[in-house]
Amino acid sequence: MRKFLPGARWLLTAMALCGFASAAMAAEPVAGQDYEVLDNPVPTELPEGQIGVTEVFWYGCPHCYEFEEPLEAWVAEQPDDVTFDRLPATMGDTWMRHAAAFYAAKDLGIFSEQFHRDFFNAIHQEGQRLIDPDDIAEFFTHYGVDRQAALDALDSFGVRSQLNQATARMKAYQLMGVPALVVDGRYVITPRSAGGLANMLKVADSLIEQVREQQANAG
Repeated sequence: MRKFLPGARWLLTAMALCGFASAAMAAEPVAGQDYEVLDNPVPTELPEGQIGVTEVFWYGCPHCYEFEEPLEAWVAEQPDDVTFDRLPATMGDTWMRHAAAFYAAKDLGIFSEQFHRDFFNAIHQEGQRLIDPDDIAEFFTHYGVDRQAALDALDSFGVRSQLNQATARMKAYQLMGVPALVVDGRYVITPRSAGGLANMLKVADSLIEQVREQQANAG
């Protein structure tokens, strides 16, 4: 889990968090222990009967990169009543540049699961930082986008508006690190709370079933 702490303090925290990876999770996740419950849920704006799951991530985060493969497999197995989306984190200038790339790619119609993986791979396998707009625009050209069109999209009003909305959601989720999963706009799962990256999906499964039962009872 990437924490936002300076210098050695950040390193010590990160090392401590890694120790949770092998921790066993209780059969039934416990609120305040395996996940957090938001006092003010964030509306999902989904059709009735749908259960929203949001991944909050940063392209520069190694743990988000590690989480991506099992997450993709998990998403592919979800039933039709689960709606999955991604929210790029916006905590810092570099984060904002990467989030802008995410939204610009969507606005330009080139975003896909392959694009998403390629952007991650460019950073974590090929050593590209993809922070400078010119570098991001060059990356976009490999998907048939004109360089100037890419630069315009990265600095467009629409992308800036989406970045503002993403920042507002980050604050509403009360997140201090990534990756994170938010179920039904009210349950927040992190590596720290779940006991490791792998357990995040197990907690999510339990919470999805819990929300499904709540919806059935309410109906």
